[in-house]
Amino acid sequence: MTASYQHRIDRVIAHIRANLAGDLSLDALADVAALSRFHFHRIFAAMTGETVAEAVRRARLNRAAQLLAATTRPVAAIAAEVGYPNADSFARAFREAFGHPPGETRRRGVMPAPLLPRRKGVLPMHDVTISDLPPMRLAALPHTGPYIGIGETFGRVWARAMDAGLGPRLTGPAVALYYDDPSSVPAAELRAHAGMEVTGDGPLPEGFDAVVVPGGRHAILTLKGPYTGIPAAWSWLYGEWFPASGEEPADRAPFEVYRNGPADTAPADLLTEICVPLR
Repeated sequence: MTASYQHRIDRVIAHIRANLAGDLSLDALADVAALSRFHFHRIFAAMTGETVAEAVRRARLNRAAQLLAATTRPVAAIAAEVGYPNADSFARAFREAFGHPPGETRRRGVMPAPLLPRRKGVLPMHDVTISDLPPMRLAALPHTGPYIGIGETFGRVWARAMDAGLGPRLTGPAVALYYDDPSSVPAAELRAHAGMEVTGDGPLPEGFDAVVVPGGRHAILTLKGPYTGIPAAWSWLYGEWFPASGEEPADRAPFEVYRNGPADTAPADLLTEICVPLR
């Protein structure tokens, strides 16, 4: 199955190189990879060591450098061919990447050293289980912004639930659903829900979103330790475990379950479950 995932990523990279001025959006490339839009970018970044945006930029600028060194075509035409909207934005990107303007490569007639992807570091291994989870209904509040700040949203969930007398209906741990990949979406635009499982199907107090998390098969990575280890755990799950597992993520948002919390638990004893729905 590792070969299958690698084939999909190789197919995306080949598509990028062949369509530098085309639609290279995440949704379009997820279709090329035949992977869920919720998970494609995490898998790509974890397996290649660079984001899709970095891969696209690198492919565009390497091709431009080749054309500048080997042809006499106008700079503006080369910029358009590799997907830049105008010569000015192309010139800025080229200078930032190679340390000199496009005209210098043209004058020298020699392509600069090609841009290379970042190297992946060594990530710690984790225990992953596959389990059938029951559906959950959450009393939740939306969170927009850096994911590291979702703890404040959980604080508002708890305070609002207590004020509204919802406490007796809260039966499960804190749960966060993450709708965006922080390596591909600006931090200020990241979307999530922070909530707690609630019993019954009755109405929730005003201001809460009723979020239903479907049940079914999930890959569950259990992390013991500080929350600072969560990003590396996500990367290992998508970059190492999934390609070797024979499993594919479903087209639904992944989520984290917090079995305890920093208010009464030492950082080394925090338990976080990263849950990814499976096809």
